[in-house]
Amino acid sequence: MRIGCVREIKTHEYRVGLTPSCVKDYIRHGHQVLMEAGAGRGAGYTDQEYIEAGASIAEARENVFHNSDMIIKVKEPQADEIAMLEKGQILFTYLHLAADLEQTQGLINSGAKAIAYETIEGPDGSLPCLRPMSEIAGRLSVQEGAKYLEKHFGGRGVLLGGVPGVPRGDIVILGGGVVGTNAAQIAMGLGANVTILDINAKRLAYLDQLYFGRINTLYSTEATIEEMIQKADVLIGAVLIPGAKAPRLVTKDQLKLMKKGAVIVDVDVDQGGCIETAKPTTHDEPTYKVENIIHYCVTNMPGGVARTATQALTSSTLHYGLEIADKGFEKALLDNPGLMKGLNIYKGQVTYPDVAEVFDLPYVDPYTVIK
Repeated sequence: MRIGCVREIKTHEYRVGLTPSCVKDYIRHGHQVLMEAGAGRGAGYTDQEYIEAGASIAEARENVFHNSDMIIKVKEPQADEIAMLEKGQILFTYLHLAADLEQTQGLINSGAKAIAYETIEGPDGSLPCLRPMSEIAGRLSVQEGAKYLEKHFGGRGVLLGGVPGVPRGDIVILGGGVVGTNAAQIAMGLGANVTILDINAKRLAYLDQLYFGRINTLYSTEATIEEMIQKADVLIGAVLIPGAKAPRLVTKDQLKLMKKGAVIVDVDVDQGGCIETAKPTTHDEPTYKVENIIHYCVTNMPGGVARTATQALTSSTLHYGLEIADKGFEKALLDNPGLMKGLNIYKGQVTYPDVAEVFDLPYVDPYTVIK
């Protein structure tokens, strides 16, 4: 199979879909790899390293799209990239379609076969290609929250860890999954008061045991959320429904209850956000204020630590890509139910139920269209 990898063009996105090590594996399996010139530069990989690994280099991204059976990326395709997709071509990347009707319609019209990293499932129901980025985003959420809490950024001027004789800052985390757990780990390391809210009692019990009772775990209800956001110096949105739009847990009116200069970090913003006032931002302009509350809503947070994130991501996506390349698209998906879960769009049809539901589009069972 001819594998193509292009340079990411989303603002301040420095990750890359393939490392030179990945290229070697594809070549070893008998496939061809075509890299866009400079694709790996942001993550610290030179064109020469890709050439030495066995890849060819194309100066124009149009050539990569035109000469590849499968395009491997990191972020969702931008409008001009969707225009380059060809009917029947495989797109393997993060998509987050449930919050993006324009992209969904574009992929439908392209006739491509689009697999989303974030909805691929492991045998245990986990999300193996989303997990490494969730771990990074969770850890970064506290780092960014602490930074923008500083006074010169417009924050409250609170040190999360406090000092002897002074109260510590409060971090409230909505969601106890991978993002929330990693956020709690970093927040504890800073010495903050940490509270996690979740609707899964077993998960709360697990987190309580994991951290030996050093964090507060609360069952999430509307009343509990409203109570806790009043205490928060940093509020982190860490709720995920795989492939679906994030539920709205905090309204604009409720922001008036929060401390002025508090910080919201909505990690769910690429799925629509769990805070009503969340809107996508970039690393260029990462924050804005609503009701004197700082909002940090960067959609590609891990892009800020591109090398670490690239290595973590490709270690999870590589074997799925090889499976597709070795077996062929349809056979690979029919042989692997977890990989089939990743199929969101197939030749003009929506094959992921939550995407179809949120936009009121026709849904087609993927096994039906592939068989």
